[in-house]
Amino acid sequence: MLDHAAIAETLGDHYDLAPSPETADRLGPIYARMRRVVPPADWALHAPYVAAINDLKAERNAVILAHNYMTPQIYHGIADVVGDSLQLAIAAAEIEADVIVQCGVHFMAETSKILNPGKTVLIPDMDAGCSLAESITPADIAGLRRRYPGAPVVTYVNTSAEVKAASDICCTSSNAAQIVAALDAETVIMAPDKYLAQNVARQVPQKTVVWHDGSCIVHERFTARELQEFREWQPDTRIIAHPECPPDVIAEADFSGSTHGIIDYVTREQPGKALLVTECSMASNISDAHPAVEFVGPCNMCPHMKKITLEKVLWSLHSMQGVVEVDASLAKPARRAVERMIDLSRQAQA
Repeated sequence: MLDHAAIAETLGDHYDLAPSPETADRLGPIYARMRRVVPPADWALHAPYVAAINDLKAERNAVILAHNYMTPQIYHGIADVVGDSLQLAIAAAEIEADVIVQCGVHFMAETSKILNPGKTVLIPDMDAGCSLAESITPADIAGLRRRYPGAPVVTYVNTSAEVKAASDICCTSSNAAQIVAALDAETVIMAPDKYLAQNVARQVPQKTVVWHDGSCIVHERFTARELQEFREWQPDTRIIAHPECPPDVIAEADFSGSTHGIIDYVTREQPGKALLVTECSMASNISDAHPAVEFVGPCNMCPHMKKITLEKVLWSLHSMQGVVEVDASLAKPARRAVERMIDLSRQAQA
């Protein structure tokens, strides 16, 4: 566990982190990307941390990768690369910097390490886990293989290195249907997200898709009934859902896609009102880029993603703590599964 009081005291000895309207003004171009969702008083609190992190990042020759579920001050303030799991994996494979700071959850940092075994990979909070990653083990994969002999195993990138190593290929929500369709097999095992698998099965009816009983604590909480009630109340709202939601929720949506797909949809369609059926920071992070869109309605917060804060990022870079390691015996087969995913995705885009 991180000692937050000791961390704050140590950082205060090395950096001027007092709320600063002057620093906030100096970083005005950064603030302009989040002005709609971050009040000026809050920005005066965040700006000194943003300034310190960006300076230290240059000293360490570090690159910060941030998932779309990070808070706006991380997403817009300090990240060098933002995106969904596929975008971050592709970026991680191409990074030349000495240090990678993963602003996301632990499996994402493991993926970066798997793809960059010679680089230092940091995660600002080792306890930033994932309900999906924790729902499955290599023994579960072995059990699925016994039940469906010969069927290839497609695991969501939201899994541990051990599970990736036990798999044939990884996928993300943005390429899962594409990967399942491309496999030379009638039956395909998908793990661990049962809802993603069920939604993919509808998209790829020529395959028999079987799945593990896992789910995301953010997306499983949405219900079809609440979306129906919301549409009755706000009939002019475009409902946009992530495919980790249950199938009856997806059936109520106007569009379903990965976080990258959601951003592309909003950018292309520019709906007057949009309800993003996913993690709360999604709407916050794209709000200022789409001033004509009113983002409305409920969202669910991911407690794991929100463990990553500016203070923890600064501490991780300052102390070089939170180093992520992956055993070489696991890294090689896990890297093969991730690289197969990346290669197949690139072929489809060519």
